[in-house]
Amino acid sequence: MTPSVSEGTAAGPPAGTPPGRRLGQLADLSVTVLHGVGDRAAGDLGELGIVTVLDLLTHYPRRYVDGTRMVTLDHLAEGERVSVLARVTRVSAPPARGGRGRGRAPSRVALEVSDGRGRLAVVFFNQPWRARQLPVGTLGLFYGSVTSYRGALQMANPTAEVLQSADEPDDGVDGGPAAGRVYPVYPLSERAGLTSARISRMVHEALDRAGPFADPLPATDRARLGLLERTPAFAGIHRPEVPAEVEPARRRLAFDELLRLQLALVLRRHRLEEDARGIRHVVARPDGAATLLDRFVAGLPFPLTGAQARAVSALADDLAGPLPMHRLLQGDVGAGKTVVALAALLVGVEGGHQGALMAPTEVLAEQHATGVRRLVEGLTVPDPSTLEGARPLRVALLTSRTGAAERAAIHAGLADGTVDLVVGTHALLTDTVAFRSLGVAVIDEQHRFGVEQRAALRDKGRGADGSGSDPDLLVMTATPIPRTAAMVVFGDLDMTVIDELPPGRLPVATRWLRTPQETAEAWAKVREQVAAGRRAFVVCPLVEGSDKVVAASAVTEAERLAADELAGLRVGLLHGQMKPADKEAAMESFRTGGTDVLVATTVIEVGVD
Repeated sequence: MTPSVSEGTAAGPPAGTPPGRRLGQLADLSVTVLHGVGDRAAGDLGELGIVTVLDLLTHYPRRYVDGTRMVTLDHLAEGERVSVLARVTRVSAPPARGGRGRGRAPSRVALEVSDGRGRLAVVFFNQPWRARQLPVGTLGLFYGSVTSYRGALQMANPTAEVLQSADEPDDGVDGGPAAGRVYPVYPLSERAGLTSARISRMVHEALDRAGPFADPLPATDRARLGLLERTPAFAGIHRPEVPAEVEPARRRLAFDELLRLQLALVLRRHRLEEDARGIRHVVARPDGAATLLDRFVAGLPFPLTGAQARAVSALADDLAGPLPMHRLLQGDVGAGKTVVALAALLVGVEGGHQGALMAPTEVLAEQHATGVRRLVEGLTVPDPSTLEGARPLRVALLTSRTGAAERAAIHAGLADGTVDLVVGTHALLTDTVAFRSLGVAVIDEQHRFGVEQRAALRDKGRGADGSGSDPDLLVMTATPIPRTAAMVVFGDLDMTVIDELPPGRLPVATRWLRTPQETAEAWAKVREQVAAGRRAFVVCPLVEGSDKVVAASAVTEAERLAADELAGLRVGLLHGQMKPADKEAAMESFRTGGTDVLVATTVIEVGVD
């Protein structure tokens, strides 16, 4: 490894870069630069996703074996359950006695292990492969109960983990168990012929040859945050002298990972803004007349909560600006996120553009379409082709189950602008969907989509020829996300939280029923609530039963409940394999009170109204 390799241009590192090895240099070096890493070893490392020296140094141990605190073999006592670190000194695997069938004696692999201070017999029954796994010279960790057999202590069928194979040199770095050191245990693959000791030896060589690392974090910031320098952090994570060195090292390296992710997200946002073609949406009419948003809010059957009003105001500020909005809207189920999102969509329609709302499931998309149509009922948009000069605002639903004729009509309406708002699933991302002018896009349950889906929906605004503008983007989630985590995961998004529930909403109470008596009480509670005019969900993980998976199914559970615990109640059924008309009928029956208890799969997990 040559220190002259640069992360920056060929002329050398960027000005002001601190001295030392930069991680970007290691990303340019194949693991084959290490001694003894040929094609076969490189292939084994590749099974673990390790291709470069940087990959190797960021392949962190999954746990550690503290050789300084192991019980030595000369201090074992019968009846203890302990971990011992020892090297195999003898292996005996006599063939099993008897022929096939019940009369055959169990196979037996007997080991003798030593830690330099004592010896212990270790025996495995019906595990003949242990003889191949633990040949003489293997350093292993053995955990089990200490018993007595013929006057001598032994372990029978312990768990065993190879730390160093028999053919690996005892070079002092990964020396015998008497050395009293901390052994890193690395994630391994069964297909890769590697041990933790071999990976550790490669890591040690890489660290030794790399020398000190450049630390991009100023000393003042390290002191303020209580973080190690980068060089001792890599040493502490890979070759700690005592266990206490591991946690400070992990904190520093975890900080580096999060900082890199945050910087990448910020840079991504800056690049998007540099290339952005924003739309300055109309949030106020020059003549002072009521906007579509004003009419929408005035026509709601309920007042906006303070949190909703603040969210709408924040979105309006974004929409009026020159750059496309990139905002995350977070709020509990029932907090009123859909109303806020619809307000943003209507701001887009006000200026003659279109809006799109994408949901992860057909059930949720259908529900959104029903709710949106109800909320915008009576709203009109300008249309000079009509005698009145206006027409009703048009909302369309597009999913994979939309019929061919209706799909063609929706495609045509999106292309010519006569569809103002479209609600759909991934079907909105297909090449056949083209908008006349997509102004605002909303994605519900953001965690169910990736960055690629967000980008694909945003690209719909530019159109096939790339001459259009970038739509403003709002993503929604009901999953509580701490602000610090949101800064990391959604660093390219501004964040708005609806932290206030509408009047009358009750907090959610969760109970775990552990006994049959508690379960019976739960069904009695369901009956009590139904008698009071309320309804209940029963959520099951499968649609139909499975011989391989022990789980309640919606179909069988609905039949059982209707005949047993909930006999006499109106029990409905909903799952993703039902026809769209049947799903809508099941939901409508539940909404209107025709069904008392709805047994469903997790198709309802994202926001059933």
